[in-house]
Amino acid sequence: MGDAVQAWVIPILSLLAIVDPVAAVPSFLAMTANESSAHRRVIIRNACIACVGLLMVFALGGKLIFKVFSITLPAFRIAGGFILGMTAFDMLRAEDHRATPDEIEEGRRKVEIAITPLAVPILAGPGALSTVMLMMSRSTGLASALPVLTAIAVTGLACYIVLRLSESVLRVMGRTGIRAFSHFMYI
Repeated sequence: MGDAVQAWVIPILSLLAIVDPVAAVPSFLAMTANESSAHRRVIIRNACIACVGLLMVFALGGKLIFKVFSITLPAFRIAGGFILGMTAFDMLRAEDHRATPDEIEEGRRKVEIAITPLAVPILAGPGALSTVMLMMSRSTGLASALPVLTAIAVTGLACYIVLRLSESVLRVMGRTGIRAFSHFMYI
C-alpha cells in the first residue's frame, strides 16, 4: 500500500476500531427499549454530532490541552498506550466495560441519553480521544491533519449508520454475534 493511501486509511481504520460503533448497539438498544423510532433517530443524530464534535475538539485542541495541563507528548503516549492496552486486555478476557448495567439502567431513566452515556463514553471514550490527539500531534500542517479530521467524520457517519440499523443488526447478528464482531475489530 502506498504512503499516500496509508496516510488516509490508517487513521480511518484505527479510529473505527477504537470507537467500534457495533459494540455500542446492545447498550443503545437497552437504553432505548421503550422509545419510539422517531425519538431513537433524534438520539442517534445528537449522539453522533456530540461524538464528532468532541473528537474534533480534542483533535484540534490537543496541543493546547497539553500546554494548559503541562502534559508532555511522551507522557501522553504512555498513558494512551496504557488505556489502549487495558482495553485490549479486557477484550482478551471477553470483558466490556463501556457501559455497566447501572449506566444502562440510568440511561433508561434519563430524558436524553445522547450525550451521556451514549456519545461519551460509549462512542467517544478515552481511547478514541487519546487516539485523535496522538494522531494530530504528528501532523505538521493541514495536509497531514486532513486524514485525521476525515477519519473523525467517517467514524461519525459509521456510528450514525450502524445505530440507525441497530435493530436490524441485532436481529441478524444476535448479541453473541455483535460481541464477536466487536472483538474481531481489534485483531
